[in-house]
Amino acid sequence: MQHIVLAIVFLFVALLSIVSVIRQLKYKNLFALAFSGLAALAFGFFSIATILSEIGIIN
Repeated sequence: MQHIVLAIVFLFVALLSIVSVIRQLKYKNLFALAFSGLAALAFGFFSIATILSEIGIIN
């Protein structure tokens, strides 16, 4: 159960990072865009991997 909560928190952070990517594209801030993009990829990957692991698709 606690892994699902962790996955939901990771997913929330990934969604906020995607919002940040869109905002940084508007401001043309490439340094912040790079960090936001990396955060979105990392947290998105770990949230999806955790959810799939808890469901039982991935061992």
